Amino acid sequence: MRLPFVSIAAMAVALAAGSLLRADDGYRLWLRYDRVADESLRATYAAAFTEIALPAPTRPGFSLGSIEAARDELTTGLKGLLGVDLSTVSQPTRDGALLLGTAVRSPELAGLVSEADLRAASEEGYVIRPVIFAGKRCVLVLGNRDVGVLYGAFALLRHVQLHEPIAGLNLVSAPRIQRRLLNHWDNLNGFVERGYAGQSLWRWFELPDIVSPRYRDYARACASIGVNGTVLTNVNANALVLTPAYLQKVAALANVFRPYGIRVYLTARFSAPVEIGGLKTADPLDPAVKQWWTDKVAEIYRIIPGFGGFLVKANSEGQPGPQAYGRNHADGANMLADALVPYGGIVMWRAFVYDNNVPADRHTQGFSEFQPLDGQFRSNAIVQVKNGAIDFMPREPFHPLFGAMPQTPLALELQITQEYLGQSMQLAFLGPLFEEVLDADTFRPNAGSTIAKIVDGSVDLHGISVIAGVANIGDDRNWTGHPLAQANWYAYGRLAWDHQLTSAQIANEWTRLTFGNDSAVVQPITSMLLESHEAVVNYSMPLGLHHIMAEGHHYGPGPWVDQAGRADWTSVYYHRADANGVGFDRTKSGSNALAQYAPEIQNLWGNPATTPDNLLLWFHHLPWDYRMKSGRPLWDEIALHYQSGVDTVRTWQKAWATLNGKMDDERFTHVKQLLARQEHDARVWRDACLLYFQQFSKKPLPAGVEPPEHPLDFYKAQQIHFAPGHPGAH
Repeated sequence: MRLPFVSIAAMAVALAAGSLLRADDGYRLWLRYDRVADESLRATYAAAFTEIALPAPTRPGFSLGSIEAARDELTTGLKGLLGVDLSTVSQPTRDGALLLGTAVRSPELAGLVSEADLRAASEEGYVIRPVIFAGKRCVLVLGNRDVGVLYGAFALLRHVQLHEPIAGLNLVSAPRIQRRLLNHWDNLNGFVERGYAGQSLWRWFELPDIVSPRYRDYARACASIGVNGTVLTNVNANALVLTPAYLQKVAALANVFRPYGIRVYLTARFSAPVEIGGLKTADPLDPAVKQWWTDKVAEIYRIIPGFGGFLVKANSEGQPGPQAYGRNHADGANMLADALVPYGGIVMWRAFVYDNNVPADRHTQGFSEFQPLDGQFRSNAIVQVKNGAIDFMPREPFHPLFGAMPQTPLALELQITQEYLGQSMQLAFLGPLFEEVLDADTFRPNAGSTIAKIVDGSVDLHGISVIAGVANIGDDRNWTGHPLAQANWYAYGRLAWDHQLTSAQIANEWTRLTFGNDSAVVQPITSMLLESHEAVVNYSMPLGLHHIMAEGHHYGPGPWVDQAGRADWTSVYYHRADANGVGFDRTKSGSNALAQYAPEIQNLWGNPATTPDNLLLWFHHLPWDYRMKSGRPLWDEIALHYQSGVDTVRTWQKAWATLNGKMDDERFTHVKQLLARQEHDARVWRDACLLYFQQFSKKPLPAGVEPPEHPLDFYKAQQIHFAPGHPGAH
């Protein structure tokens, strides 16, 4: 039986009234709007916010969609936080009015701030500060466009939720990346590939007739962190979504999302002209194929005004693509880009390609296929590149394409869902991983050319910038399965808006928004979040080990996997453990994948002594007794990392126990149970991997490492059936 839907706004009001007591199922995410407990602080805020003023625009073409959404959010949020009922007026009638408007359509508001601030706010940003208007002391929330006012409203509410002072309020912010997307790997049958929080949010069978209120709450949550686009369908695409009946369903979602500044995008199956168009070919250079896509795009924009464009996975893992016709990726992308360009749409063409018939190191294949095409893509064709060259491993070096395609706009693809990081069972805050990738220096054309600056366009001055995150959202009541996994959705959005934020800032912010401002709660949860990614890496794939998870569902260890249909789906392909050592040699003496990076990086990572420990076995096959920077032999270092991961999870269990009674019982109990499961899983990873590698090292476990609970055959015999998110189990 499905639980009835309750909007975040309705629940906020109910909680503010005390009707739900301390119960909390996590549905409200970070938009909790609970009453400010400190009476003095609440009174100070209440005096600052007395009404909402919406001056009539002096220029035509004014649409209140996003500003109405901002007004509604402020009304709901401040009602919950402060207990005030804000009326809406056309001009301020008293001090403390919240003044909402745009510089474009209300020039008198633009005159209240400096030109420098308006430039800093850019197209989507906002300015928030005290002003005098119509003789009244107001707090101005100003954007150059309507959506900027909406983002400003969420920023102001966040300011109050965090109990930040009103005195001296001065917020000016704008996104550094233009298109900040979530990629939903959702299928039309409701199954979410690599999704661990239930079924798809999108109820395709019910749409367009029945529109769940949860769609609006999804849009509100996305807008609150600056996400402005959503790809609704799986990259392993189904052409059916491009048919008229499904486009009407998509339009119903787009209508809900539009006031929140969110464009919808769809995955385009390259063979759609054959599958639903009646053509005999999908050759991108065939005139009839080009015309079919031109007509299809025109149809989409008639039904879905403001449609964002297409995401395409082609010639990868069995998906159709232009190579079937002797064409290359640029040929395929440009055909779609040409159809989209009259409407301002873009195509995002994924660089995640590899071929088991090619004997080269899989790390090198995406680079080999795409780098020679640099400069051949249309300006609205963006190559979407995963953060690493293999596949969202717990830790990877950055993808070499980021340093090698200056004439092509590149989108960064991150994975928010935890496919290789414990899925919805384990705490792994990904802010540090995202930050590590964004801050990585490609040394192209020189030092300081970070991935963040390449993606935001500031290095190569491309006109379009894009970042994408593979969503961790499903129809579970708390959206993400694990209550603390909400922090990954939040961290992605905040970094997509401003990649100069730190993981520590974001973790502290999310914790306070989600669990309150009590330092006795904030400190332990923030510490857990910041330690968690490294802890999972330690107990699963430390020191550059990668792709040693179980086959298929990817949950738990499988370093012994040696049969999986193709060599580069096995674990032994990557760790290459033998009596002489372990690791993948990607230097000149091995696959030479390092040659795809800048000389500065080749020099650094080409030598084991200067390679960071956390990437050591990614680039080097080293003897078991290789002397590490710590002075310990490699075998001991591996074993101690595995033990460290387990020990860290145990410290979280103790820290979480101190929070009993300091939060709602529902979330406390849920996370307590999940941490117990994580401690068990961490031990399984440690024991299985150390027993497996010990066959080759022939060395005892060092002091401080617990002996395995079972023999290796026990772990190899374990089977997981019907794992969530696994296509083969669906």
